[in-house]
Amino acid sequence: MSLIRAWPIWLRFVLSGLLGGLAAFGLAPFGYWVASVLALVLVAPIFQSTETRARAAWIGWAFGTGYFAHALSWIVEPFLVDADRHAWMAPFALVFMAGGLALFWALAFWVARRHGARGVSQALFLALAISLAECARGYVLTGFPWAGLAQVWVETPIAQLLSLFGPYGLGALTLVATLPLGAALALRSRVFVPLGISVASVALALGYAGTRPAVVETGHIVRLVQPNALQHQKWDPEFAPLFFARQIEFTAAEPQPDLIVWPETSVPAWLGSAQPYLDAIAEAAQGTPVVLGIQRGDGPRIYNSMIYLDVDGAQQGLYDKHHLAPFGEYVPFGDVMARFGIYGMAATTGHGFSAGSGAALLDAGPLGKALPLICYEAVFTQDVLSAPGRADFLLQITNDAWFGTRSGPYQHLAQAQMRAIEQGLPMMRSANTGVSAMIDPLGRITEALPLGQAGYIDAGLPAPHSPTAYSRMGDNTVFAVLLVLFSLFWYGLRRRNL
Repeated sequence: MSLIRAWPIWLRFVLSGLLGGLAAFGLAPFGYWVASVLALVLVAPIFQSTETRARAAWIGWAFGTGYFAHALSWIVEPFLVDADRHAWMAPFALVFMAGGLALFWALAFWVARRHGARGVSQALFLALAISLAECARGYVLTGFPWAGLAQVWVETPIAQLLSLFGPYGLGALTLVATLPLGAALALRSRVFVPLGISVASVALALGYAGTRPAVVETGHIVRLVQPNALQHQKWDPEFAPLFFARQIEFTAAEPQPDLIVWPETSVPAWLGSAQPYLDAIAEAAQGTPVVLGIQRGDGPRIYNSMIYLDVDGAQQGLYDKHHLAPFGEYVPFGDVMARFGIYGMAATTGHGFSAGSGAALLDAGPLGKALPLICYEAVFTQDVLSAPGRADFLLQITNDAWFGTRSGPYQHLAQAQMRAIEQGLPMMRSANTGVSAMIDPLGRITEALPLGQAGYIDAGLPAPHSPTAYSRMGDNTVFAVLLVLFSLFWYGLRRRNL
């Protein structure tokens, strides 16, 4: 520890940023969870070497900025679709997004360092502080929980703990199992306690994963359609008919499934004038129900919507996306922003979309009740928890062409897998450019169509599991436990410092 404290603060700052970037290698598409664990273990002694609260905050900000800059590097992609209008915003978006989200971690480091006693207990306090900061990041304003620490486990048995603790609980457990261990190794004392916590956490996860129920098939077959319409061509009058015809071809293919799902905004017309398109879809479907994404207007408001066409091609269900992406689907203070040439990128008119009334269930006939999620609504566990009832499956339609072909689409898919585990529900996912997939209640991908490939897959629909502990208790219980533990440590460390 004394060696690290002898390093100049700028070196510790740079190393913290590099460790943050290393931690992001645990996320999709890499999945190197060892890198995330190593980065968290190594940043703990750097934090404990700081002499002041301000320096601790700077270390936390550097670590967070490195993490989010790497994890969210895909965020420049939407600005390059219409480069003439938006390319100038791309570097600012990445810098401000990464640096802004890192402020949550900077605050956590500042709070933890406020108590002078260094050691394993302070590192544990830091773990709780970051956990609460992550909760705030997922909920404050509209929330943005993308790249949560729990995501590094999605392809491992440890991810099954999501059904018990949710993403914030598993993220907290990750921090508790790594930061105190890093502090103990640096201090060369009391290593066995944090090491025991780490080993016990892994044992708990592996043991619990072995008790998860088996997956049973319903016997229903679902067709997931993937037209692979590149975003800069999607609405082009020259290409839009070609993409629609491609989806019609995939829809008409024999043998017919029990349900056909088209991706987000897959019909090149507004709902009010789309009847010729809907008739063509119904004819191609040959009596099979179809779920599709379409834009609709209601007076001055426009919505990003999902509709359900029954066996006769009649519209029997409607859902309007309610969790919109700021600056993507709508622009806060739109009139003011318009003066600076800033408009919603995904909207085709005005300042953007309007939010729907909230989460809803969609009747999918013999397949049961679906919980519809449009695009990045699947990122928010609260959007799933707020459903008015228990669904039989999750249904996501998305247009990940906005996210490019690097890490964004894969991270989006990983978060869909997490929602399936948390709820114990299968998820069917139709993505414009991919990855379209069927996900079972254990978060495993049973069928998938690769990114950037046009086509369709016919996948069996798994049966739902019983409601999970997390689906019943939600985030509030997790938040309450974290807050109580944080308060107890705050009080204990404060008494020690008096």
